[in-house]
Amino acid sequence: MSAKAVIGGVITSLITSPRLRNGRRGLAGLKRKLRGAPAQVHYFHQTDDPYSHLMLQVLPTLLANYQIELVLHAASIPTEAAAPDRVRLEAWSRRDATVLAKQMGLRFVDPQKQPQSALVAQADQALVAAFSAMVTSSEMLESAMSISDALWRGDAAAMTAFPAAEPSVAAAALEANAVLRQKLGHYLGGTLYFESEWYWGIDRLQYLEDRLRSAGLARNARLALIAPVPRVTCAHQPTNGAHPDLHFFLSFRSPYTYIAVPRVIQLTKHYGANLQLRFVLPMAMRGLPVPIEKRLYITRDTKREAESLGLRFGRIADPLGEPTERGLAVLHHAIKAGRGPEFALSFLQGVFADGIDAGSNSGLQKIAERAGVGAAMVEAALADSSWREVAEANRAEMFNEGLWGVPSFRVDQRPAHWGQDRMWLIEQDLIAATAAVART
Repeated sequence: MSAKAVIGGVITSLITSPRLRNGRRGLAGLKRKLRGAPAQVHYFHQTDDPYSHLMLQVLPTLLANYQIELVLHAASIPTEAAAPDRVRLEAWSRRDATVLAKQMGLRFVDPQKQPQSALVAQADQALVAAFSAMVTSSEMLESAMSISDALWRGDAAAMTAFPAAEPSVAAAALEANAVLRQKLGHYLGGTLYFESEWYWGIDRLQYLEDRLRSAGLARNARLALIAPVPRVTCAHQPTNGAHPDLHFFLSFRSPYTYIAVPRVIQLTKHYGANLQLRFVLPMAMRGLPVPIEKRLYITRDTKREAESLGLRFGRIADPLGEPTERGLAVLHHAIKAGRGPEFALSFLQGVFADGIDAGSNSGLQKIAERAGVGAAMVEAALADSSWREVAEANRAEMFNEGLWGVPSFRVDQRPAHWGQDRMWLIEQDLIAATAAVART
């Protein structure tokens, strides 16, 4: 194994270490208690972000259920590097927020376009004024919700009725909050921060609740979670004999892809689907930069998601560059031989959980062998560059679906979904495609 792979594995093992994480939590809690300080949860709200609109609706309950002080910040839009392909991201966010709102019993109606920039500027000024007012957090949240409702309705008349900060004051506040957000380690709106850890959107609210409960900050330990996220259950039985195509857009450098693969295989087997592995090059190998705060958040977030799924994660040998190219070359041949899922899982597990250097011959051979892929196939694959054309065709198809990142999924010709935390929607599509009924 190369020295770079060894060093990288050590660093990521420390970043994802449960022992160090729990130590940080304990130390933070001890310092807070010794100072007699309140437990502060910071919230960064981006006015034109649909996920922020959803978060506002659950924060009053969070405040009521836990002994916390909520510190509210008006947030600017993320940089292009942190959130590339902004047009697709915005369209997807609106569509996804609509689905989430329906699932969680919240409110969001997609206006089919982003709010006008002039109205967003007014909303920012109103939000800065609301968050600067000498009132309670509950009153600030109520004002923020009214501002957000008016913005997403496109109600210019209602917006002018809110007290507003001067444009220069609002701009300075947004800039200061962006600096604070980056310093603390994040890059998006709709995010919560509590004592060194971040939680993005209502999908991760349950992790914050778990932590607040373990810190003894719950007002009532028997209260239900505010926004529990659905999980894949395979609790329905297909009835119509159909074998739908499950298209799976994946990258060999995506940790979220790794933790999705076992559920993809589970869903494929349970619902009798035809798995279509649609591999693409990683964003960083397609000329899209990934800022350090984004890489760190994704690594830590994947760790807690992996823990909840019972998967190992953390000994990482970053496959950026040649290791990924070699892996995709072999995957291309493994798919033809009917060993695609096995090789994809072995490769991703190897680089994200076992610390295997896929750039070395011995490392790639080990990955291949445990997937049932022989040395002759590996040798033939590495001499064949045809996988590049396939990867580019897959990328083009993914973009045509309105998506730009992985893991992404599509059942037959139904709308595509992005993210390993939307696999419950994939299961819903498979249930519909197979006329599956709940087991009695």
